[in-house]
Amino acid sequence: MSHFVIDELRVEVAGKEVLRGLSLEMSSGEVHVIMGPNGSGKSTLAHALAGHPGYRVTGGRATIDGVDLLTLAPAERVSAGLFLALQHPLDVPGVRLVDALAAAGELGEVRERMSEEAARVGLRDELLDRFMNVDLSGGERKRAEMVQFGVLRPRFAILDEIDSGLDVDALGAVARRLAQATAEWSCGVLAITHFRRLLQEMTPDVIHVVSSGRVVASGGPELAEKLEAEGYEPFSALES
Repeated sequence: MSHFVIDELRVEVAGKEVLRGLSLEMSSGEVHVIMGPNGSGKSTLAHALAGHPGYRVTGGRATIDGVDLLTLAPAERVSAGLFLALQHPLDVPGVRLVDALAAAGELGEVRERMSEEAARVGLRDELLDRFMNVDLSGGERKRAEMVQFGVLRPRFAILDEIDSGLDVDALGAVARRLAQATAEWSCGVLAITHFRRLLQEMTPDVIHVVSSGRVVASGGPELAEKLEAEGYEPFSALES
């Protein structure tokens, strides 16, 4: 069993502290969900963990099985078992998806695995040979990210608003693949979302509420019902 631990993480963006000692931990096969108001630090967490240069870590640790991700280059974090699905996947003209995944194995084998994963999430096979995300719809981009996910088989996946812009069919395909992964290779999933509709497709083990750069509450699926009924205001008193 693997363990992913974020301990007192502090991050600055453009000189402003956004994460102010955020802590959480999870294990293999678990589904954790982060919810919180705009500006609370949810996407900052995802980008800092991935090693985005615009996000300066000023304190704390983030480890997978004791390996401190924050000391590694972004590519090395992937090798350590971390996967990030962006809210808005970027176009990468000139680079095919199969070329980007070539490091995962022999080219022919990788292409075969990509086709298998594309079929599982309802992505047309011919799109795999295009340049990454170029001329793809929002739903196709998210399905393509699930192809990457299925080929790489990370130990832990960070999903930054993976449900943003998806229709019901695309959301269902994405959520089902993630849920299957928790059983197939005990992948841990940390999903950042604004919307409860993702939780209708995936049953979380733990929900974390983030406010002002910290986790201020954690609980089971019932916490999402409280958020829907009362909003985030009751949690503001827990920030300090």
